[in-house]
Amino acid sequence: MKLSRPVSWFLLAFGVWSWIIWITFVKNLVKDGSGLAFDDGEPTAYFWVHLLLAVVSFVWGTVVGGIGLRGLRALSRTSRTS
Repeated sequence: MKLSRPVSWFLLAFGVWSWIIWITFVKNLVKDGSGLAFDDGEPTAYFWVHLLLAVVSFVWGTVVGGIGLRGLRALSRTSRTS
């Protein structure tokens, strides 16, 4: 399967965007002062659920971004040989 250049760039951008958004979210989650994430210094269910969401999103962002990067590399190899 061959990805087009725009699709490859979109997938790579999605992967980068996912990392930026979720890193910011995790930083804010850890610094949470509202009582949702921590109760007397102990992590709550809210914290664990949202941390799990962030980890899954990091994994998916990495996979999707990797597919986009591989697509761009394949396109650059084919354009050099043509």
